[in-house]
Amino acid sequence: MPDHRQVYQYDADRYQQLIAREDFQANLLPALKSIHPLSGLDVIDLGAGTGRLTQLLAPYVNTLRAFDLSPHMLQAACRLLSSRATRNWSMAAADHRNLPLVSGSADLVISGWSFCYLVVWAEHDWRDNLNLGLKEMTRLLRDGGQIIIIESLGTGLEYPDPPQKLVDYFQYLDQGGFEHSWIRTDYQFNNREEAFSLTEFFFGPDMLPNIGPGDKPVLPECTGIWWKTV
Repeated sequence: MPDHRQVYQYDADRYQQLIAREDFQANLLPALKSIHPLSGLDVIDLGAGTGRLTQLLAPYVNTLRAFDLSPHMLQAACRLLSSRATRNWSMAAADHRNLPLVSGSADLVISGWSFCYLVVWAEHDWRDNLNLGLKEMTRLLRDGGQIIIIESLGTGLEYPDPPQKLVDYFQYLDQGGFEHSWIRTDYQFNNREEAFSLTEFFFGPDMLPNIGPGDKPVLPECTGIWWKTV
């Protein structure tokens, strides 16, 4: 498995090439809207990376403040967002557990494919790290605000089978009062060469047999969504 820390620090452009191929069915935005209407919300995007959720949400919300540990990833996100018509967003480097914002300043705090690193990179004290992150999310929300966490439930799979290293984390969210659902957010590539190159880049060679046939091959992806009203 490639070192994702290195990817996030040094290879944002190639990472963006990969995630631009995800969710070709466009399932994610309707799923989020069904959980919480987006119009008029002040939103905080944690672990924004190259702006996957920032780009998706910005046209619908009032304000959007995006944070990530990696300035390298945020530089790529700024380039992408600057080419769009919306100007209601800002970005800064910060840790999930300590954000430079006043309490009660958002209606929605969302984290996509990122909050899990408080668990994966923390190892033995992951519960403490996760609690700090969830406490910070809660601090930032107004009364009735909502937390949404999005994570992978299995790449290369047609039905959820979460990575073993995340099972305890997902159970922890369930026990903490989060509701959850799942959708398919498959990758579709422009050609087979691109499919193999980008898949191996981020997921490693063991994922290559899961790439589907055809000239525009698909790599299945199951995505979980957890939400909780504070």
